Amino acid sequence: MNEAVRRAMAELGETAESLAEKLGVDSKTVGRWVSPGRIPQPRHRTAAAEALGRDVEELWPEALRRRDLPWFRPWAEIERDATALRSFQNSVIPGLLQTEAYARAVLSSGPLGGDEVDGHVATRLKRQVNVFDRPRPPLTVFVIDEMALRRGHPEIMHPQLDHLVEMAQRPFVMVHVLPLHAGLHPGQAGAFVLASLDGRPDEAYLDDQAEGRVSSKHVAGLWRTWDTLRSLALPRDQSIALLKAREWLT
Repeated sequence: MNEAVRRAMAELGETAESLAEKLGVDSKTVGRWVSPGRIPQPRHRTAAAEALGRDVEELWPEALRRRDLPWFRPWAEIERDATALRSFQNSVIPGLLQTEAYARAVLSSGPLGGDEVDGHVATRLKRQVNVFDRPRPPLTVFVIDEMALRRGHPEIMHPQLDHLVEMAQRPFVMVHVLPLHAGLHPGQAGAFVLASLDGRPDEAYLDDQAEGRVSSKHVAGLWRTWDTLRSLALPRDQSIALLKAREWLT
């Protein structure tokens, strides 16, 4: 049993039913949170901790342990130190710009189980904080193929595109859409990110079906690809207008 959750509920006289009513969830869901190893979704963790007058890490310390995959950790550290990030995605919204619901949908489409998905979603949201909420955030430039904007259920995509519009208006965040009418382009070979670092050579991150990898030897070629993609993408204001119009969503 999760003794920390049980004690917190007992001290306040909360039952599964009363806490569920406050949080707008089913009482059976709250009942599962008292079981060992059962971790609520990030938004429910925050709301439950607030209702119980506790810190999240006190109730579910395991939720804050590292859930990122070992092969991804070198890139997460580079990402955290970068002074500039330039990201191209041809099939999904970049992880740094994903809403919780979109990230959950993307991660759930693969082989991960429910608890694993929760952990990876939490890690992805933490990465966003590490990049965007620094005292001096890095310049982040995103080129997103329009096809990535068209893939997903409208209930998830409307809030996701709203989030893109909001992020695109931050001073250090540039979002550019690579429109369908641009035709064939070199980015179709796969997604990548370029990181610029103070006093260190640029690094690149490349994705594939098995796992991502950090590379320094491919940086020069990827810069040439980036320059081509950036030149084909819509300007910032036109990209925001397209994201707001989203005529493909009903």
